[in-house]
Amino acid sequence: MKYENGSDILPEELLREVQKYASGKLIYIPAGEEKKAWGAASGYREQLQRRNRMIRNKYAHGRTVSELADEYFLSLDSIKKILYSKKQADYAAYAPTIESAVEYANGGILEEWMYCYWQLSKNASVHTENAVVDRIYFGVVKFPLRLIQRDEFDISNSHVNVTEDHSALPPLIIEYHQGKFYCTEQKEILAGLIQRKVNSYPTIIVLREVTDYKRFTNHFGTVLFFVK
Repeated sequence: MKYENGSDILPEELLREVQKYASGKLIYIPAGEEKKAWGAASGYREQLQRRNRMIRNKYAHGRTVSELADEYFLSLDSIKKILYSKKQADYAAYAPTIESAVEYANGGILEEWMYCYWQLSKNASVHTENAVVDRIYFGVVKFPLRLIQRDEFDISNSHVNVTEDHSALPPLIIEYHQGKFYCTEQKEILAGLIQRKVNSYPTIIVLREVTDYKRFTNHFGTVLFFVK
């Protein structure tokens, strides 16, 4: 039987718990009937991966190690271990662009891109996470701009430089409620697209209620094409 160092195979939080009961001792852990990755059954592993991705993204966008340690109630060494670990296969670097949103969507973590967008690019409060989690997201899809309600803003008042190359722009974030589509946060981007007579644009559809989701999928779920 091969000897393994606990610090090499156990997450830091679990290692500290084991050390409370058997620090410095050799422990035999019998194999279960079905071998699962640590934390897979409870979802804790996924939560840690999500937290670590956010820590790396926030660091990449200017947060200091000390600020991250205070925010997540971790030691400076723990933050550094997360940032500089070579095991970052699950890490998707965030950027406020269509390409980044598509990468997150393809990985099944579009919700995390939304959270990064509001916190890192729009400077929303930390309470934004609760609002993000309570939504359903559909995208990133090519969306006809003519379907968006336009009676709430002036399309001539846009200061966003919209060119034919949209690679530097984020996707539109459009809310669907009671059968209508609304642009509430990116009106200048939408105005710039309309001024350039763009017909369709990569979009994330936000659905707040189950009834909206059912209505949306019935009418649009099979007619909108995902951006690849």
